[in-house]
Amino acid sequence: MKPKAAISWSGGKDSCAALMRAHLDFDVITMVTMVDESAKRSRSHGLRPELLDAQAERLGMRRLIGRCSWATYDQEYGAVLEKLNADGITHVIFGDIVFPAHKEWAEGMCAGRGLTAVEPLFGAPTDQLFVDWIDSGSSALIVTARAEHLDATWVGRSLSREMLGAFQRLGVDPCGERGEYHTLVTDCPLFDSPLNVNYGEVVLRSGCWALDVAIA
Repeated sequence: MKPKAAISWSGGKDSCAALMRAHLDFDVITMVTMVDESAKRSRSHGLRPELLDAQAERLGMRRLIGRCSWATYDQEYGAVLEKLNADGITHVIFGDIVFPAHKEWAEGMCAGRGLTAVEPLFGAPTDQLFVDWIDSGSSALIVTARAEHLDATWVGRSLSREMLGAFQRLGVDPCGERGEYHTLVTDCPLFDSPLNVNYGEVVLRSGCWALDVAIA
C-alpha cells in the first residue's frame, strides 16, 4: 500500500505541480491550507474558500484548514500537522523550489510531529518547471502581481509559454519564486473537471495587484 499523505495546498501552480509529481507514490487524501482568522481568505494567495473547496472536490480530497495570523502561522500549522499524524498520515508534500530555508522549515515542522516532508520540485530549474506546467495541459491564472515587477494588466491572464520571454525581459522568475506573482489553478490532469470562475475587481494591496475571483 502507498503511504498516506497530505498536500500543503496554496491553490496555485507550485503545490499542484508538486502533487502531480508525487501522486503516483503516495495516497494523497488531504489538502492542507492556512487561512486568515475569519476563514474568509487563504493566508498565502488570498483565495476565497469556495475556490479551494472546488479544487478539493475535483481532486477527490478532504480539506483541512488552520486559522492564523502571520504571527501565529507556525503555531497553527504545527497544530494542523498534529491532526494529520493522528489521522494516520505519514507524509506531507510541499511545492518549494528555490529557497533552502523554506525546505528546512517544512522538514523541521514535519519532523517535530512524526511526519516526513516531501519536496518533489526542489532544486529544479524554474524555467523548466514553467514549461513542464504548460506542457502538462494544466491551467492557472495570475491572481496577484507584485506592482514593482508587473502591472495590473497581468492579473487575470492564464499562464502560457509566450510569457517566458516577457518574464525574462522584466526580470521576473518564471515561477514567481521571489513573490512576483501568485496563481489559481483552474485545471490539471488530476481534476475531474475544470474550474469555472468569474473575475471581480482588481485592487492594489500591500504593493500587489490582486484580482478577486469567485466560482462561476
